Amino acid sequence: MPKISRYVDISEVEKEAKKDYIDRHSPFIECGSEAKAGEKFPVTVRMGKEYSHPDDTDHYIKSMQLYNGPTLLAEANFVSGALGGQGQKSQAEVTFNVVPSGSKMRLTALSYCTKHGFWECDPVEVAINS
Repeated sequence: MPKISRYVDISEVEKEAKKDYIDRHSPFIECGSEAKAGEKFPVTVRMGKEYSHPDDTDHYIKSMQLYNGPTLLAEANFVSGALGGQGQKSQAEVTFNVVPSGSKMRLTALSYCTKHGFWECDPVEVAINS
């Protein structure tokens, strides 16, 4: 099983380089807190809030996945250069449209950096209305 790193509140981190490292490798979920059962619900997964990740041939964000609990809902894969390449820094971002069912979703995003491995965000709860 590979190591999975998690985001920590960077306001509590003293060194700027450590803040940069943590933030740019962490996926963040942006979505509403409520969804309607059976209707498309947009969920955006974005890499980093304050810092951008490089897009080099040997160091880039290769994938982002969206889970509801243990169930994989969606996945986006990237190749080196997809976000500008040649040392460009940008924030990989993708919006998935999922169709919810049940009474709630517990969404988690997982990303993979080719140099620093897997990173996971804190779960986001979404209530589902009929």
